Amino acid sequence: MTTPTLEGSRRSPPAVEYPRSPLSSAARQFHFDVRCFIRNKESVVFTLALPIVMLVIFASVFSNATVKVPGGVVNESVYYVPAIITFGLIAANFSNLMVSVVRYREAGIYKRRRATPAAASTVITGRAGVAVLTGVVLTAVLLAIGWAGFGASVPGRTAPAFVLFVVTGAAVLCTLGFAVASLITEADAAQPAAQAIVLPVCFISGIFIPIKELPNWLQDVGKVFPVHALNDALLTAYNPHTTGLGFNWADLAVLLGWGVAGLVLASRHFSWLPRGG
Repeated sequence: MTTPTLEGSRRSPPAVEYPRSPLSSAARQFHFDVRCFIRNKESVVFTLALPIVMLVIFASVFSNATVKVPGGVVNESVYYVPAIITFGLIAANFSNLMVSVVRYREAGIYKRRRATPAAASTVITGRAGVAVLTGVVLTAVLLAIGWAGFGASVPGRTAPAFVLFVVTGAAVLCTLGFAVASLITEADAAQPAAQAIVLPVCFISGIFIPIKELPNWLQDVGKVFPVHALNDALLTAYNPHTTGLGFNWADLAVLLGWGVAGLVLASRHFSWLPRGG
């Protein structure tokens, strides 16, 4: 009789899976969400194309006009570069994020993810990271078009303020996107709701029409919203008459206030389960 050798009787110990850190989990989720976004070619094209087309149209139509800004006047085509950058950030970090969150939730995708070890913070961080990355890429493209096509550039002394407000604005708009998504119960209502919110606020915040051309009472209403604060901060960075480093602390306070409100609302009402009837 043959006695089994010691080597033949050994078995490999079962693999031990150590829990990933929250940062590692968020990074993996971000990588997954980026791949999903890139595979949706139509979403990528329209997210990038609409602000570019709007910038070319507005800046070309009003290329011979001027607009009053603090300290003097600038060509209206220069005015529209930071305005359309603001609109692009809204599209990438608020509208698209809100619509996708509602669609995923109502399709049961978040419900299935809830059955995995992924924490809510991981899912939210990954999706918000994609939105912020999209907004930053779009900002870089619009910066290049504004500089090459219309002579609009950010002075070196105000560039840090510009970067700060782009990143802060993108993060704040993400929190508001999650917050509003928690209030919408039907996937089909998400896109109309986004348009109903974004278009009027953009009009009264100086995106499509210079805010000084609006009635005084409408200017006061527009200044309440974060869109005006973001647009005003980016315009301050672009304004060649700006003195100092261009940090508009009042605008930053408005943005942070809205960001905290959006974060509180989103954290209290975020749902993994479909809410439609």
